[in-house]
Amino acid sequence: MTHTALEAAGLAKVFGRRGRRPALDGCAFRLPAGRVCAVVGPNGAGKSTLLALAAGLLAPTEGTLRVLGAHPSEVRDRLAYVAQDKPLHPRLTVADTLRLGAELNPGRWNPAAAARIVAEGGLDPRARIRTLSGGQRTRVALALALGKRPEVLLLDEPMADLDPLARHQLMGTLMADAAEHGTTIVMSSHVVAELEGSCDFLLLVGGGRVRLSGPLDDLLAAHTLVTGPAGGDLTPHTVVESRSAGRQLTALIRPRGPVPGTWQSAEPSLEELVLAHLRAPEAPALHLDAPVEAAV
Repeated sequence: MTHTALEAAGLAKVFGRRGRRPALDGCAFRLPAGRVCAVVGPNGAGKSTLLALAAGLLAPTEGTLRVLGAHPSEVRDRLAYVAQDKPLHPRLTVADTLRLGAELNPGRWNPAAAARIVAEGGLDPRARIRTLSGGQRTRVALALALGKRPEVLLLDEPMADLDPLARHQLMGTLMADAAEHGTTIVMSSHVVAELEGSCDFLLLVGGGRVRLSGPLDDLLAAHTLVTGPAGGDLTPHTVVESRSAGRQLTALIRPRGPVPGTWQSAEPSLEELVLAHLRAPEAPALHLDAPVEAAV
């Protein structure tokens, strides 16, 4: 059994003619198995492309992306992927859709898990997919994915069309599944608040590159949010981003030694960490628990 869920090396994807700006360029990271990984970044950053490559729906232009130690096509029966548009057959009923999932995944299908997710949403098994709301279709798509009992679950913006209560319920279902079965969950989102408290690994994608990767607690601990007098000297620390408001300066830094006593310091939240790096694309990348060639 592999201890690595996803591993990328020199990964690049260019759509159309070569010479165009790549959707992904030179990405390298290693995601250990059993993690709940947040893939965050702005729209167009390359999050969906990365997940489609992991699902085996796209081929890299350069480099490799291995899933469970193999090419994605070799472990497709051990993966589940829910795309942003949640493609489901509109004429099938909910019950027919789950029956199709069972027929397509013989030997792996868990009918109780799939039925529970549908039932928790109060869905009528006789209802046709075309009559469901976007949030209800999301619930059916997640029922299909978890019913497959995957080792790696890839979710592209899964909660975007859910109301807050449904989002909370389904996030709880995902976390319980990860805890009980050791499922690796890789979930993209540009809404950082819905990931905090649920994910324990972070991939921050920006401009087609992985800017931050590693265990979330380690990445947060590697940064400090400091507040002090405008014009204050933060040498020799690595400044990710700094902003002034009147006579006060706030900065996110990677400390290199003790922070001067004149500065107030605190550990950043996930949202503060992500926003600072997105506002400062020139900030140096940081890869923890990554391939040696990717470390910075």
